[in-house]
Amino acid sequence: MSSHQPENQSLLPVMSMEEAMKKQFKFVKSISRYFDGNSFMSYGDLGLHPQYKRPETTAKAEQVLADFFEAEAAVLVRGSGTGGIRTLLSVLLHPGDTMIIHEAPAYNTTKETIRMLGLKTIKTDFNNLNRLTDFLKNDKTSKEAKVFYIQHARQQQSDNYDIKRVIQLVKDHRPDLTIVTDDNYCAMKTPGIGVEYGADYATFSGFKVLGPEGVGVIAGLEKGIKTVRERNYSGGGQVQGFEALDLLRMMTLAPVSLAVQNAQVTELYEKLKEGGLSGVESVQLTNAQSKNVLLTLKEPVAKEVIEASVAFGAANKPIGAESKYEILPLIYKPSGSFIESDPRLKDHGIRINPMKSDADHILSILEKALANVKR
Repeated sequence: MSSHQPENQSLLPVMSMEEAMKKQFKFVKSISRYFDGNSFMSYGDLGLHPQYKRPETTAKAEQVLADFFEAEAAVLVRGSGTGGIRTLLSVLLHPGDTMIIHEAPAYNTTKETIRMLGLKTIKTDFNNLNRLTDFLKNDKTSKEAKVFYIQHARQQQSDNYDIKRVIQLVKDHRPDLTIVTDDNYCAMKTPGIGVEYGADYATFSGFKVLGPEGVGVIAGLEKGIKTVRERNYSGGGQVQGFEALDLLRMMTLAPVSLAVQNAQVTELYEKLKEGGLSGVESVQLTNAQSKNVLLTLKEPVAKEVIEASVAFGAANKPIGAESKYEILPLIYKPSGSFIESDPRLKDHGIRINPMKSDADHILSILEKALANVKR
């Protein structure tokens, strides 16, 4: 499997094993540019270094991330991916300002970010490039917007937009707009993130690339990131040196680990599609947050099957949806935005992420769970 756009346009391209290995090697080269062997084999410093106004180790880790993603700068913030988005938007926009978002159910924390920052939004369809072009060129309300916001992962089953093409289209027709991408569930899994495709800023959670809890990453233009740092002048508010090192170490492992996971997602889908499980009405590959398999059962017993699967070795509640703790396969409910777009999924839908498991093991768990529910 290559990183080219798949035949199913609703799916995001993922890296092959060879591409994932190259991504790992590139990341290690970036680490080597800013750390020598001795400093990287340390626990890092704490608080506010007089020169960097944050831990020196954290400053170096941010240089590594900027180098790797080919951005002007990067900053580590508290609050994971949501904290990164909120912090960045608070710098780029004032209460009452407007940003353009996709015409689809928004992720719950994104909705809350919009509310708490007092932002206005204008929706347009990113899937239809002709309509998007007309909107950017001619819609009077769009002229009020200051930010164009793109969620890299899918928000609904019908989404098929190519983030690179959307970014380029906005740059061509509205170069005044600041482009921000939410790359949660996509960093170190897809071939690139928004800032690598021309966006002004990209954000994602370090927790979703096997890193420590609570660390968010923002990569992009120096001017906005400089303001983020200036507003966070507090020793306790910094991502400490040991956390920054932990993030780098685990991000090194993420591409290959996630490529293995993606391969098992595809294998599970193929086996289910061939009739590997009774009681299944349909099966889809989706990018509902992370890439996964979406089962629709004939009977409205999805909740019972999900609950029963726990006894046979599955997890039914995500921690970070691809965090370092999620080893067992995750069999759980579809995402809120998918249920909003298709309410039937609430009782019939099951989302499956293999995590570090294999397709055959997951099929065995599902068979046992279904049999248990039938009894």
